[in-house]
Amino acid sequence: MSLKIKDIAKMAGVSPATVSKAINNYHGVNEATKKKILDIIKQTGYQPNFSAKSLATKKSNLIGLIYAGKVNVEFTHPFFTEVVTAFKKNIGQLGFDILMFSNENFSQDNGSYLARCKHFHVDGCIIITGEEIEDSIYELVHSEIPCIGIDLVLDGPNSSYVMTDNVSLGSKVVQHLYLNSVKNIGFIGGQQDSVVTKLRAQGYLQAMNQFGLEVRDEWIEYGDYYEASGYTAMKKILEAPVQPEAVFAASDMMAFGALMAIKEAGLKVPEDIRLVGCDDIDACRYSAPPLSTVKQDKERLGKLAAYMLNDLINGKAELQPVFIDSELIVRESCGSLIKKKV
Repeated sequence: MSLKIKDIAKMAGVSPATVSKAINNYHGVNEATKKKILDIIKQTGYQPNFSAKSLATKKSNLIGLIYAGKVNVEFTHPFFTEVVTAFKKNIGQLGFDILMFSNENFSQDNGSYLARCKHFHVDGCIIITGEEIEDSIYELVHSEIPCIGIDLVLDGPNSSYVMTDNVSLGSKVVQHLYLNSVKNIGFIGGQQDSVVTKLRAQGYLQAMNQFGLEVRDEWIEYGDYYEASGYTAMKKILEAPVQPEAVFAASDMMAFGALMAIKEAGLKVPEDIRLVGCDDIDACRYSAPPLSTVKQDKERLGKLAAYMLNDLINGKAELQPVFIDSELIVRESCGSLIKKKV
């Protein structure tokens, strides 16, 4: 038979309320009594009931992890895997555990995200971007539960977000190619209606216009950040009457798909078409040729998300969104290894 708090109280000769205060390190319990209670707990192996402890402290030390889209990246995309790993490490060091919410069996019967977050008494949520953001996400974000978005703009009363400066990211690629005498530049984006794609496309277009470069509709295609869509998009670009000198793909995985399409067409990278990806996943160094890419600081994204969420949980004043700088990594797929600063 498992011990209950009243059993510990009886052994210590105190009330159950005193045991609860000692467990939760409340003031008002003298050190001798507290030590006696904790010694009994240690000797008996008593484990405080999680729900009762949560109610007593008003905190569960649980963080909800939610992938926001009806169709989402989850653990299959290396970029988000590394970001979530960094978040898990830092939020754990701050004293929290993570509870992942599934959208596979999402219905009115099993409750919205908000209802489930309240059921488990989560202290806050980390919400990661996805395709076709669910209405239930916005219901949660506009509640009292603290939320931090990663690559997802959140504008609730107790929320904020962190992402790479994607406008600057898109601009950096075009600037580098322009400074290496490349003028005809195509673009492969992710989901056309996603915030990240729109911002990267904005940076691409701003730089193209800044340098007086021609923007051709047949050199711009969209995918879903994975190889197959990059392959399909590149095949469409190659059907244009005039082919671009270079293509910027908004993810490394789409760039790998584009690389396959270029090779199938009997062309070479970088001799015929230069290629640049985004994310700097490990595979970039080992592709043939090694892929030039824009490195996002995945460790910093995850760490900032953890500390920002912790601040919101602890009542810090409204947080402003944070935008992190990126770094262009030039490898052989760009052709020239010249690095000039604008």
